[in-house]
Amino acid sequence: MAPMSAEEAVTAPTLADSLYREIDREEWSRLAAGITQPLSETEIVQIRGIGDRLDMAEVAQVYLPLSGLLSLYATSSKRLGAETSSFLREDDTTTPFVVGVAGSVAVGKSTIARLLRELMSRWPGTPRVELVTTDGFLYPNAELERRGLMERKGFPESYDRRALVEFLTNVKSGAPEARAPFYSHMKYDIVPDARVTVRRPDVVIVEGLNVLQPPPSPNDVAVSELFDFSIYVDADSDHVAQWYVERFLALRNAAFSNPNSFFNVFAHLSDEEAIERALGYWNSINLPNLLENVLPTKHRATLVLQKAANHTVERVLLRKV
Repeated sequence: MAPMSAEEAVTAPTLADSLYREIDREEWSRLAAGITQPLSETEIVQIRGIGDRLDMAEVAQVYLPLSGLLSLYATSSKRLGAETSSFLREDDTTTPFVVGVAGSVAVGKSTIARLLRELMSRWPGTPRVELVTTDGFLYPNAELERRGLMERKGFPESYDRRALVEFLTNVKSGAPEARAPFYSHMKYDIVPDARVTVRRPDVVIVEGLNVLQPPPSPNDVAVSELFDFSIYVDADSDHVAQWYVERFLALRNAAFSNPNSFFNVFAHLSDEEAIERALGYWNSINLPNLLENVLPTKHRATLVLQKAANHTVERVLLRKV
């Protein structure tokens, strides 16, 4: 029998699969009964990322039930925090509910994170919902160049993991404010002296490729240990490759009207050349990172959203324990 490919080996059924309830879309969508749709079609269009197929039906059938489940977890977490403080005869020091969103480049996790921010901010009692992306914790391009890591941008070693853990520790410890570096997708780099400031929000959503990575050594804290709930956005790698190419072309086309865009360096390419360049980046950087580092962390998530070729969620996996 021929040996399995790297992707087959990662996606083959494992003991971890038994940790999840598998819920098909029809069954999952029924859980939205009684939950009011809080977003207008215009708001959904504004949230939608390049290439995503997010619409009113997808929000109603997939993300309203998810919002309801997250509300249940957040309420339970807050109640447990208050009861623990009461048991210890301390003042209630309930800290923000932190949600992690992981998955491949171009799988749509940024759109999902933005959508969850809007849905969760509509909950009673949680008006302050912040979204932080781990792009801000990438080393600046100059530092990546110094370390010889520009061709591995997005791999775990290209992030300042210590700074990310420190930021989330400040959030979870109830610090008055926590600051994160700011990453510009227009410049494709960290912006010096720019910061994202979080001031004791009710909910913090942390979105990024590697947020479910285990710690590099047993004595280190994993980023995911600071999450109250985590989501992995999953799809067949061939589908993600197609979405990546489509997004690359869309960003390249948008660069024609924005001379400051990083993607201006690709503006002179023909469509065929641009597709070839995008596939080169995918096959040499993004696919290896997905197979080696991102996909193996899927089983660490509380919930997995499995997408079909058209970007719609077809199945939900929810951890039993």
